Amino acid sequence: MGGQDLITQLKDHFGDQIRGVNLEAIDPWIEVVPEGLIAICTFLRDDPQYGFDFLSCLSGVDYFEPDPKKAAKVDWEPHLELVYHLWSIENKTSLVLKLILPRWKDGVVDELPEVPSVAGIWRTADWHEREIFDLFGIRFSGHPDLRRILCPEDWVGYPLRKDYEMPLEYHGIRCR
Repeated sequence: MGGQDLITQLKDHFGDQIRGVNLEAIDPWIEVVPEGLIAICTFLRDDPQYGFDFLSCLSGVDYFEPDPKKAAKVDWEPHLELVYHLWSIENKTSLVLKLILPRWKDGVVDELPEVPSVAGIWRTADWHEREIFDLFGIRFSGHPDLRRILCPEDWVGYPLRKDYEMPLEYHGIRCR
């Protein structure tokens, strides 16, 4: 599979829903907008030329610098990133999709950003999305059972966000 052929085909089909590309990275990646995620993932799975039939990993990344001195030196705005690692078992090829989200929906603190669930495309997304919801606070619309998977249901906050503050205690049990 030629990487540039895939990019050309995706841009022809999806236009500005393809936001960025880096085919020179160790894991070549394509950045997509949240609104195009389902259509692009369905295309990548169903097109026999590509056949990305397995989501091997879905990760979250928090681009936030809590130290004000260091934050003044970064060249990016704080945001969250989702990284989808796709694999075509038949073609023995991999592809990474990236999706950039605001840390908070509409800039309102504690309003979780949302992205469509791909659990209907790849069943492995079910638990991956629940883990990211639980630890990063990203809501996956259309997920069949979006609830915490590692933290208790009444846990407050999202432990893998860089501005998370660990509570001193939980139900009378000292945490630190």
